Amino acid sequence: MPAQDWIEPHPTGIYVKPCDAWIDPSVARPRALVTHGHADHARGGHGAVWATPETLSIMGLRYGVEAEGNAVPYCEELDLGCGVTVSFHPAGHVLGSAQILLQYQGERVVVTGDYKRRPDPTCPPFEVVPCDVFITEATFGLPVFTHPDTSEEVAKLLEARAANPERCILVGAYALGKAQRVIGELRDAGYEETIYLHGALEKMCRLYEELGVNLGSLELVGDLPQEELKGAIVLAPPGAMNDRWSRRLPDPITAMASGWMRVRQRARQRNVELPLVISDHADWNELTRTIEEVSPKEVWVTHGREDALVHWCTMRQRKARALAMVGREDEDD
Repeated sequence: MPAQDWIEPHPTGIYVKPCDAWIDPSVARPRALVTHGHADHARGGHGAVWATPETLSIMGLRYGVEAEGNAVPYCEELDLGCGVTVSFHPAGHVLGSAQILLQYQGERVVVTGDYKRRPDPTCPPFEVVPCDVFITEATFGLPVFTHPDTSEEVAKLLEARAANPERCILVGAYALGKAQRVIGELRDAGYEETIYLHGALEKMCRLYEELGVNLGSLELVGDLPQEELKGAIVLAPPGAMNDRWSRRLPDPITAMASGWMRVRQRARQRNVELPLVISDHADWNELTRTIEEVSPKEVWVTHGREDALVHWCTMRQRKARALAMVGREDEDD
């Protein structure tokens, strides 16, 4: 059966008609399949939720919904009824993130959620899942977006620290995924010193550790004197970088870890001295390579820079369409 006969894209989510379930709905639904824990894909209020165990734990911390969830380990097939089977496969975006494979009457549809192809010490790598219809994001779906090697960006951070021993490095990083990844990348680069946190990051970092991700020595900035924070690396939510909280730090060098730091205007708008192009989304080359590796009959693009990716597919004789989902944000990168 053609996918368009049983998969309905709506502005508020993707509806799977035979089993009366929604994928990443932005409004409360009786049955929801959730790709990962970011707020533009997950929320409270659903009747029943299916997600990976890690995503359910993250949703429990953020939205208080873990007890209502049905945990689905990676690659385990689940019968949702009415002939639909579903399985969750690593997306490499954040801990617990998954692509959702739906199978119905011989048709295979993959909904990626958000994903990246770069190695990440805090979550399993992306898995290529062949399918007939590939429903993909396109956050960085323009040829201009090519992410640099992550190790080079981490090296910039460590070099800035070494060159400014009387200052600290204040890194803006979102609470779910990016903060833990920056810590993990620093550990992989050999940085073993204590990393200091804004209080808003602590609970998610501790949850990552409970779920088996080793982040090393972490400590809250709290009321530590400035002298103790000289030469330190401090992580905070982007919104805290320029508020009163940051005034307790010793002449901080402001950094921001995001794929959007490739865009100089965004860095200037946030008063970022040290832009770090570290993204949790696939860049243009990775998006197009992924489509070639998956080799679907059709590509549907949920959000991001849809037109360019649809055009790229069309020029290669591959059917494609833009879905223009609402409520899908790029700021969590």
